Amino acid sequence: MEDIQKTISRAEVKGLMDYIKLAGVVDRELALAKTPAANRIRIAVLSSFNLSGIREVLLVECVKEGIYPEIYVGEYNQYNQEILDANSGLYDFSPDLLILVTDTRTVAGESFFRPYSLSDVERKEWVKTVTSDLVGLVRKAKEGMKGRVLIHNFEVPTQSTLGILENRQEYGYVKAIQDLNSALAEIFRTDPRVFVLDYELFASKVGKDRIIDYKMYYLGDIRINPQVMPQLCLEYMRYVRPLLSRSKKCLVLDLDNVLWGGVVGEDGVEGISLGPTPEGRPFMELQKLVLSLYERGVILAVNSANNLEDVLEVFRKHPHMVLKEDNFAAMKINWENKVTNMREIAEELELGVDSFVFLDDSEVNRDMMRSELPEVLTVDLPRDPALYPKTLMNLDAFDTLRLTNEDLRRGEMYAEQRKRQEYRKTVSDIGEYLRSLGTVVTIEKANRFSIPRIAQLSQKTNQFNTTTRRYLEDDVSRMAASDTYDVFSVTVNDKFGDSGLTGVAIVEKSPDRWRVDSFLLSCRVLGRKVEDTVLAHIVGLAKKEGAKVLVGEFIPTKKNVPASGFYQSHGFSQVGKRDGVEVWERSLESAYEVPQYVKLVVR
Repeated sequence: MEDIQKTISRAEVKGLMDYIKLAGVVDRELALAKTPAANRIRIAVLSSFNLSGIREVLLVECVKEGIYPEIYVGEYNQYNQEILDANSGLYDFSPDLLILVTDTRTVAGESFFRPYSLSDVERKEWVKTVTSDLVGLVRKAKEGMKGRVLIHNFEVPTQSTLGILENRQEYGYVKAIQDLNSALAEIFRTDPRVFVLDYELFASKVGKDRIIDYKMYYLGDIRINPQVMPQLCLEYMRYVRPLLSRSKKCLVLDLDNVLWGGVVGEDGVEGISLGPTPEGRPFMELQKLVLSLYERGVILAVNSANNLEDVLEVFRKHPHMVLKEDNFAAMKINWENKVTNMREIAEELELGVDSFVFLDDSEVNRDMMRSELPEVLTVDLPRDPALYPKTLMNLDAFDTLRLTNEDLRRGEMYAEQRKRQEYRKTVSDIGEYLRSLGTVVTIEKANRFSIPRIAQLSQKTNQFNTTTRRYLEDDVSRMAASDTYDVFSVTVNDKFGDSGLTGVAIVEKSPDRWRVDSFLLSCRVLGRKVEDTVLAHIVGLAKKEGAKVLVGEFIPTKKNVPASGFYQSHGFSQVGKRDGVEVWERSLESAYEVPQYVKLVVR
């Protein structure tokens, strides 16, 4: 797989034809390769106009990031038929993501050129009709497939046949398109399976004069300029990545000439550039943006060649330092090389290096990081610090499809974990450490508030995860409502803070045997007897309901080694293995108690 990615990274891609040629090479290599199941995705694209070339561009962009797609592109302008026909190729394909591409010309029809052939009343009815039709199509698609839907909104025209009088109309054409976009956004705002791509914003960013090549439009009904197609596919990638839990989680920052101007070891706290001056404002505003990322759940870490004392003086004494020590989950401030530090940060945070984004002003450090740890997204910071804030704002690596309460607090929770680790070093006895933490584990059955987070954890937790089965919210809701399943959420807190909903157990029940379908925990709560507490609860509940045997399943992957010995070390015996699934059993005759250092709360 790495060879395919190297082929793409070495290729010089300037236009659509280069993508098409490269896609041919990728197709041939993928036909001979065995791709990991966790990195595969099925994408369907339906459009009201000619999207020639989109498959090739999307294929290359996916594989560039280690994602291996099957892509279905519907026939020209057959989106209605494909969605409404239950036997169409769309439903046979069963996509994980359906991209529905329609445009203003399509929905406006003849009124695109003669918008004021409609009265204000008729225009309002038109908005309602178009909205209703699109919502109906999306709902029909959702009924026929399990995946998500990504629908374009509509480009607002820059010209009007009324010219400068357009904004004097009681209900003008521009206002109608804006209302249509607003209606779609509001209707799907809380739908976990439907997302609205802001095509109006995209068109504005790339330039509405560039979005269409009229010669190509008249020749082949191509309404997206082939030169713009790669940029549009990068917008699609913002949804593809989080579907496969490929979004980045941690921003790792250099300090000198990144969070402030100058070198603190040479210039001193008073001499660095940071604050409301022309030289200091870019660094101060960059810090504000970084803090905003932290507040939405991005983990922060420092990787800096510096003296620790000098750095701490800046954090603690500089009046314009926006970021504080407590915002960081890990701080490697030493004279080791940046690659070694990055590996240690990954180990300390128990994250893969593919979760990291690295900001450093040194080209040497960036080249070294790309060479030694290509999984890290190393950002090319411009030479001019005035462009730093814009560079960070344009970074889409942290996109997620949903933000849960745990997401919003992730940066804070990892920072609290750093305090636990520092405290652990001061205590020699593990028993004393566990007792002093005051850990409380709260277990409750899934509900409408916890189901989104449960689904999210099932999709992205890799290390302590016994089966790595991935479930969507609909799957979790269905099991939670069933009489044959129990779905439990696990919340952990201690004296350092609330770790949030960090665990899931899904159990299938029958009269004599209970089967643990999924059991997973965030790595940051391991080592605190949380897994033992959850198991004790399941054992107790199964015994109470008359079961005789508890069955555990383990499906080994490259990443779930931390869960590999769990069942064996907790009184289970392996009784078989089928289709790569290890089957373990434990008699429920003997009790299994909650660890003495943990308080269990059941709700």
